[in-house]
Amino acid sequence: YETIESGSGFFQHGHTYTGHPTACAAGLAVQKTILQNNLPERVGKMGAKLQAALSETFADHPHVGDVRGRGMLLGVELVKDRDTKTPFDSSIKLHRLVKKAAMDNGLICYPAGGTADGSQGDHILLAPPYIIEETHVEELIDKLQKSIDQALSNADK
Repeated sequence: YETIESGSGFFQHGHTYTGHPTACAAGLAVQKTILQNNLPERVGKMGAKLQAALSETFADHPHVGDVRGRGMLLGVELVKDRDTKTPFDSSIKLHRLVKKAAMDNGLICYPAGGTADGSQGDHILLAPPYIIEETHVEELIDKLQKSIDQALSNADK
């Protein structure tokens, strides 16, 4: 700031991905905040709580084949048959139906298809913010469960 103020006053930086001073300063501020607030430890703790809650909630769901991940990056595999892990037909695009239902229900998730063999298979990736609270875990689970059930209902039509 002082350099610009005492210099020409001209500041022309702001291009994406060019390592410009503004992006570097913002990135450094983010890294400092992450460390000062002990967020890596929090990610491990809250990620484990979220994964446990997902696993418990979907333990008997006939169309959830697996819940897996690490930290705050967790995936929910959607299958036609839980026992055989047979995927849904790719033409259904179940992952997209879940994403739409989730957005309608106030949950952002990341859908993906073709994850079983390159063309078949659906999953939903969850990546909540590092500052997630325990109440948010319950809210996320409720919204995801509702969204999956709505998507499955729409897939049958």
